Amino acid sequence: MSNKPKILTRTVLLVSFVSLFTDVASEMLYPIMPVYLKSIGFSVLLIGILEGFAEATAGLSKGYFGHLSDSWQKRVPFIRAGYSLSALSKPMMAMFTFPFWIFFARTLDRFGKGIRTSARDAMLSDETTKEHKGKVFGFHRSMDTVGASIGPILALIFLYFYPGQYKWMFFIAFFPGLIAIGLTFLLKDKVTASQRHSVTRGHDHRVQGSQGYKEEISPPHHLTTPPPVIGFFSYLRYWQVASPSFRFLIAGLLVFTLFNSSDAFLLLALKEQHFSDTTMIGVYIFYNLVYALFSYPIGALADKIGLKTMLIAGLVLFAFVYSCMGFVSSLAFFGILFFFYGVYAACTEGISKALLSNLAAKADTATALGFYNSAASICTLIASSMAGLLWYSIGLQAMFLISGIGVFAVVCYLVFIFRIQKYRLA
Repeated sequence: MSNKPKILTRTVLLVSFVSLFTDVASEMLYPIMPVYLKSIGFSVLLIGILEGFAEATAGLSKGYFGHLSDSWQKRVPFIRAGYSLSALSKPMMAMFTFPFWIFFARTLDRFGKGIRTSARDAMLSDETTKEHKGKVFGFHRSMDTVGASIGPILALIFLYFYPGQYKWMFFIAFFPGLIAIGLTFLLKDKVTASQRHSVTRGHDHRVQGSQGYKEEISPPHHLTTPPPVIGFFSYLRYWQVASPSFRFLIAGLLVFTLFNSSDAFLLLALKEQHFSDTTMIGVYIFYNLVYALFSYPIGALADKIGLKTMLIAGLVLFAFVYSCMGFVSSLAFFGILFFFYGVYAACTEGISKALLSNLAAKADTATALGFYNSAASICTLIASSMAGLLWYSIGLQAMFLISGIGVFAVVCYLVFIFRIQKYRLA
């Protein structure tokens, strides 16, 4: 009888389908979001600030709720609440159009993402071993991106029959979000050995003090008190106990994020060349199809050749795409760049999470991922705001070129760390 572990478990499949339907809703709106915002009076600079602020909100909450998920040893409540808030935010975007309300609704969407993301990624990590994380995270990203392809297709069909009717799309997007919420009720948290032990005899759990994490004995289950109150920024103390390998990798990834502005600017580059909304959405669908098609096989390949090797390859592709994006005008060249951009995403999004989760203790997985997501989103706020400012002041060519050159420098740093310091991150 084979002892080969099952890679795509029921939980992995359920989480992946929840992400698929959520992305049908979100990505139905994403390609038209910058156009919609401009139609109600938002400038490119204000769009950059909005996207950056929303992502920063998501990032800060990812850290806190990731730490809370580890503390409670629960994943499902955070996943369910996060997906519910994101679904509810969709129709809110179309109810009113004054800036404060738009900021609130968009931020609520990202807040929901912040609540769910670290717990969801930790649940995926808990379902597999280090040898198969590339496959698991790759499969999840593939399913997530299938939804990101279906959403824009639905948007394209709707706009073909009802051109310019952007508001109605926000109401339509609510329905796949409801399906995602329903699927979360099929998820169940695992009962750990320590939790089973606590039913009759008490259990050990890890608490954080000034000298790092330590073991503390809890009373029996029927005598336990509610979980301790956790400070909103307490997850930042994870840096004190993180391994050197984790810190060096995080440093490189955060600098990369400083040069990685919102994808909305890539779509606006198409609009600057006077392509239609349908063409813009079609290119975005193409990008997502490439992303979805390559995510699982790249994850499987990364498990064989090394996660760090695949990460470097993806960053090289990003630097190439951004260095060229401001200098093309034909649809064919845009298609080539978006193809490579899809491959880049497949090489980095799931791979970076797999790398980080391998460098964290299992009990701290959500905290470690939340720490990174939090810091990365602050960098995204800076990146998107600066990208909008650069585009506004000196043009799109300079904005894209600066990003490309900056990421080439990040690649050099990571290659130096991986080879000279000989950290084994795969």
